[in-house]
Amino acid sequence: MWQKRILAFLKFILLLLVMLLGALYLMQDRLLHYPEPIDRTKALIVAKELRLAPWPDAVAPLGWLRVTPATTRGTIVLFHGNAGHALHRSWFADELESRGYRILLAEYPGYGHRSGAVDETTLSADAAAVISAIRQRFGGPLIVAGESVGAGVASAALARGDLGVSAVMLITPWNDLASVAGHHYPLLPVRLVLRDRYDSVTNLKDFKGPKFMLVAGRDSIIPAELGRRLFDQLDVNKKLLVLPNSDHNDWTDEMRPEMWQAALTFLEGH
Repeated sequence: MWQKRILAFLKFILLLLVMLLGALYLMQDRLLHYPEPIDRTKALIVAKELRLAPWPDAVAPLGWLRVTPATTRGTIVLFHGNAGHALHRSWFADELESRGYRILLAEYPGYGHRSGAVDETTLSADAAAVISAIRQRFGGPLIVAGESVGAGVASAALARGDLGVSAVMLITPWNDLASVAGHHYPLLPVRLVLRDRYDSVTNLKDFKGPKFMLVAGRDSIIPAELGRRLFDQLDVNKKLLVLPNSDHNDWTDEMRPEMWQAALTFLEGH
């Protein structure tokens, strides 16, 4: 009798595990992405208040551009983190504009005013198209920056071919999405159910330009160790900055002006 009870219990546990893995498979996009919608008309108003212009036009913006008469050093395209929308990153434009750059805050499909799926294939293809369009429109150095999941998107976009990118800046990145999922769900075989891989090690292996990585030492979302693994597995022409007292969303508090300058000097190849 006890053997039957144990067998029934094991079957019940197995059923729960299958149901949980099924839920993870179906809901993984919603577990990874937290987009905040904003009406296009309202987005245009907010952008104007933030001194950002719709790009390439106001009808179907792919992002928000900050340009000043003093801009001479080149262009930086930012792919933001997994929450909110691109206009929430106006601080990035404020910081880098003051250092002489043209800044595009790229918006993802499915985020902000844009419609579309939020999977790796869709986001990386769209990011590659945005980078190519910026390259065709503007001359000079082109730096691609990615924040958190945006680092994964940027890396996946670069794996699609030569986009004319000069350098890459990855902020609180991971080595691959499976490692992050395994950290948060250590008892589940998450690698079996992940549709998206965002394998930044593989995606960046052929990129020879400068690669700057910023890791938050106390990151509770993407453990610092995963950023270090990415750095260690990449080829030469790389630089790592660890902010030892920072968590995932407060690293800017520890980022001093001279650190920004050192990062940009490296990315410019000096």
